[in-house]
Amino acid sequence: MMMRTSPARLLVLIMGLATLCLMTSQLLAQEEDGQKWISVDALNAGLGEPPEEVMRSTPRESLQGFLSLTEAGDYEKAVHHLDLTELASDEQAERGAALARQLALVLNRGDWLNVSDLPARQDAAVEDPSGQHPLVGQPRRNIKISSLDAQGQTHDIRIARYQVGEQDPVWLITADSLRAVPALYEEYGPSWLEDHIPQHLKASLGVLMVWEWLAIPIFLLVTGLVGGGVHRCVGLLAGWVPFGAARTFISGIRVPMACIAMALVAQTLLDYVVSFSGVVTSTFRVALIIIMAWGVGLMALRLLDSFLLSMTQRLVGDVDDTKHRDQRKLLTSLYALRRGIILITVVAVAVYVLGQTNVFGTLGMTLLASASVLTVLVGIAGQAVLGNILSSFQVSLAKPVRIGDLVVFEGQWCHVEGIFHTFIRLRSWDERRLVVPIKYFVSKPFENLSAKNAKLYRQVVMTLHLSTDVALLRQTFIDIAEAEDAVIEPEKLECHVTGQREMALEISCYMMTREPMGGWVAENNVREKLLAFIRDQHPEWWPREVTVLSHHDVTIGEEGSCRHVTTPATSHPVKKQGSVGGESDGSGGGEASG
Repeated sequence: MMMRTSPARLLVLIMGLATLCLMTSQLLAQEEDGQKWISVDALNAGLGEPPEEVMRSTPRESLQGFLSLTEAGDYEKAVHHLDLTELASDEQAERGAALARQLALVLNRGDWLNVSDLPARQDAAVEDPSGQHPLVGQPRRNIKISSLDAQGQTHDIRIARYQVGEQDPVWLITADSLRAVPALYEEYGPSWLEDHIPQHLKASLGVLMVWEWLAIPIFLLVTGLVGGGVHRCVGLLAGWVPFGAARTFISGIRVPMACIAMALVAQTLLDYVVSFSGVVTSTFRVALIIIMAWGVGLMALRLLDSFLLSMTQRLVGDVDDTKHRDQRKLLTSLYALRRGIILITVVAVAVYVLGQTNVFGTLGMTLLASASVLTVLVGIAGQAVLGNILSSFQVSLAKPVRIGDLVVFEGQWCHVEGIFHTFIRLRSWDERRLVVPIKYFVSKPFENLSAKNAKLYRQVVMTLHLSTDVALLRQTFIDIAEAEDAVIEPEKLECHVTGQREMALEISCYMMTREPMGGWVAENNVREKLLAFIRDQHPEWWPREVTVLSHHDVTIGEEGSCRHVTTPATSHPVKKQGSVGGESDGSGGGEASG
């Protein structure tokens, strides 16, 4: 059985649905309006109507007007830019003016404000043509102007959008921000020195006041004199300390100690003696944070260098290839550890500086939006540096060379004296220093004469006459080589004929030496002594040119024999009567017919 719906019931249902839709739309509209402004019943009732010159429709206009009025000393009008709802109506005029004066001074001294950074739209919606900002196009009703530290706490100064009834919304500095003004004024208010400055020196001259232009050079001079005195005192202290790691450490911390002393003195002056405007104070504080962090980091690195130097002198000694392979490997690992600690220190200092200067808080969205561009620029600009740093770690891990190894690089014998982040330092045999980029060094072939051990074969090559007694020369070489201190493993001494020409022999002598440089000296000593032996004992072994005075062949002995000789004048057989002197029998070596 089918139920029939009466027209009355259908009409009631339609009206209910319409009412529900209307209520929903009203709630959505109220919620949307709540996102645009803060609705209040009354606003600064004790101040009366604001003057016409008080403009508060946008965040930029409101803050600019507040700063302009306070700079002119018109605090009675500037108070209309504040939300004084937490004050009683009869106190808003008097206490509001005092709060306006204190807040203006805090903003001027505590931060470097740029009013143009605030939105110029009434709804404060974020405008980003690139569309990368996550809040682009969305209205805002509360914006942070600045963030200041006082008494160990961070206080935000914010500006918000208020609406009273159906009136136009206005932007005011929030009551929560005004609650922190007394503590901030105690932190950033005028110092005792400024209270005694004549009023005419407080006039503005550009972005600063007249007295600030005069005080800044004196401020820098005082801190510079303190730094110079500390540098000199530390230098004198280093002269009193005996030679060693302690003296090296003290000599290396003169500059960082001077920088730390300057930063501490400057910070003390800023906290207790003088207080500059926000642009100067912000610049000085950022610079002091960087100098302090750099000085502490550099002192830590100097301490590390002194520790490594002490370990090097105690465990390894002088850097050359005469040390054991494990000792050279240990020294290379220590240098790799130093480079790793340097990188960690640099990163830690950078993170500390960025955290203290609040760079990420002020430029966070900008950095995120341009991260890809910055990555490309840094990659291109630092390609060579990063390539050398990676190559240095590759050398430290793979260890194709170690500190102290003797290498032949581009035809030069050098000891590896140090492996650093971006370059390798080589010491040549004549005490010159070759500084080679690590990336270039590892891209070129080189000989490592100390890869396994320092032993090296040396060779003495001599060119002597065909009549040389090789056995006698070999024994003489062995006797001479065994007397050399740098020659080891006498069973490996060798002397052989390695080549022959028409008029001479090539004789090569081989010997094993302890290390390359000593082997080079031993090779020269052996060569000199062999030359002296031949000169004094067997001068006939010297190679010489031979001129043929006769065609007599001495290999046939004393008795001559008939043989066929072809002369340039005839091809007839000639009978030659040989003699020891090479003379013919009365014919003077002439021809004879057969």
